[in-house]
Amino acid sequence: MSVPISDGDLHEIENRAHSATPGPWYVRFLDDDAAANLVAVSTVPDDGEGSRWPEWEDREMVAATLVQFPMPYVAGPDDRWDENAAFIAHARSDVPLLVAEVRRLRALLENQHHDDGRSC
Repeated sequence: MSVPISDGDLHEIENRAHSATPGPWYVRFLDDDAAANLVAVSTVPDDGEGSRWPEWEDREMVAATLVQFPMPYVAGPDDRWDENAAFIAHARSDVPLLVAEVRRLRALLENQHHDDGRSC
């Protein structure tokens, strides 16, 4: 079911995006003795090396979708850690784009409404 997004809702979404760590964000595949096969969202691109700590800094990490050692303790309900990490990482840029598009379309509708009123 589609529910209209109020201007207040749109403002709150925009504020959450603005308040989050600046982007862009990237998916990183890391490894270390404490978080084997860590899948994380980071402010630094993945180097393809499966870096081990201390080669990566915790301050670069925004979120983790898989942390496991000796067993998974952050893994999600359905083992979609790579997909979830990609969604989170892309949300950093997707959400502001979507907010801007909603505002652009609303402005177009408002302008069309004003133009239609003048031609009557």
